[in-house]
Amino acid sequence: MQKHITLNTAIPGPKSQNLLDRRKKVVPRGISNGCTAFVKQANGALVEDIDGNKFIDFAGAIGTVNVGHSHPQVVEALQKQLENFIHTGFNVIMYGSYIELAEKLTELAPGNFLKQAAFFNSGAEAVENAVKIARKYTKRQGVISFTRGFHGRTLMTMTMTSKVKPYKYEFGPFAPEVYKAPYPYEYRRPKEMTEQQYNEFIIEQFEQFLVTEVSPQTVAAVVMEPVQGEGGFIIPNKAFVQRVYEICKENGIVFVADEIQTGFARTGKYFAIEHFDIAPDLITISKSMGAGVPISGVIGRKEIMDVSEPGELGGTYSGSPLGCRAALEVLDIIEKENLNNRAKILGKEVLNKFEYLSNRFEQVDGVRGLGAMCALEIVTDKHTKKPDKEMTQKIVKEAINRGLLLLSAGIFGNVIRILMPITITDEQLEEGLAILEESIEAAVTVQHI
Repeated sequence: MQKHITLNTAIPGPKSQNLLDRRKKVVPRGISNGCTAFVKQANGALVEDIDGNKFIDFAGAIGTVNVGHSHPQVVEALQKQLENFIHTGFNVIMYGSYIELAEKLTELAPGNFLKQAAFFNSGAEAVENAVKIARKYTKRQGVISFTRGFHGRTLMTMTMTSKVKPYKYEFGPFAPEVYKAPYPYEYRRPKEMTEQQYNEFIIEQFEQFLVTEVSPQTVAAVVMEPVQGEGGFIIPNKAFVQRVYEICKENGIVFVADEIQTGFARTGKYFAIEHFDIAPDLITISKSMGAGVPISGVIGRKEIMDVSEPGELGGTYSGSPLGCRAALEVLDIIEKENLNNRAKILGKEVLNKFEYLSNRFEQVDGVRGLGAMCALEIVTDKHTKKPDKEMTQKIVKEAINRGLLLLSAGIFGNVIRILMPITITDEQLEEGLAILEESIEAAVTVQHI
């Protein structure tokens, strides 16, 4: 098998170390970095640093490049766009790509009803605007998100996010009228409960939440990740999602699916919420939408989206020409290369490997996935399921030093998540999974010496 990873130096190499030293002087510590190398170029699922080291990418720029790094079709389209115009401001003079993208996305989004789409810059900004739109439509203020959820780092989205460190610690006070409801976590359900009993319990907890914490008559929106991303790739039970949706319908609450990390073929469908057979009122999108070009959006029911007056939505760079053009190419690539089906195939391969790793190592457990959105937990042992954040960090570091870009996640920092480009080749996937196994083995061996 051809080796795709090439390591000419330690990580970081001398050129990266020079930039790292300069970085420490002028860039705040609050901006974190998983890998200490600096990139030179990236194509598909491969990344080369300035010292000539080549990595296989299982991080995908935190789920931003489902179609791969520098996809030739995206690059060509952006080059043509640059030759015509870079930016005019949609609020000043419009461009057709914005309309074309809105047409395509409103057609693809689930729901047999009229839809509209508005575009912005980042995932957090999309969530902020979804909240604005829901509040404008309902004339209510309350917002419900869920434990372990992640929605961004702005004031509102940071408030909606669960994890205190590093996202919220000492950054208060937070936005008012935000409430966090319980969200299922099958791997950590009480041992005395069956799966069905646990699902019924969580649904009951949500129903009680609307009595003990906030009245549904004051709630504008429920914002749910169909699969929690930063929270640890946690997949809820279908019955739970559908019951939350029903409660929203019964009480005039806008149901918002946060698809920022789950969208654009990651789970084997354009939108992960399709797995749960419901049609959200609003959907927030970003990340892989633009193949690395910043763009985000909100798609939703026309009667909800259209309630805002002119000037109440938008921004200087919202739905930029470059972002719209990149997003149109992403949609075309997903269809042409059948990436939804490819995500399902990749997911099966990854989960098979994860099950093998779980059988081999006492510290590997909690294997789960939906399409190509897969994760496992690192624990001290399978009996107690105690999260082992330190071991997880060692595994990630071992992987990077071996040429595999890898990310952790989870409220306890003990989840290893896989966000490789869906365009990754079978050989690259196999090599990357082999490096992951080596990294776990090395970290476990060191611990027991």
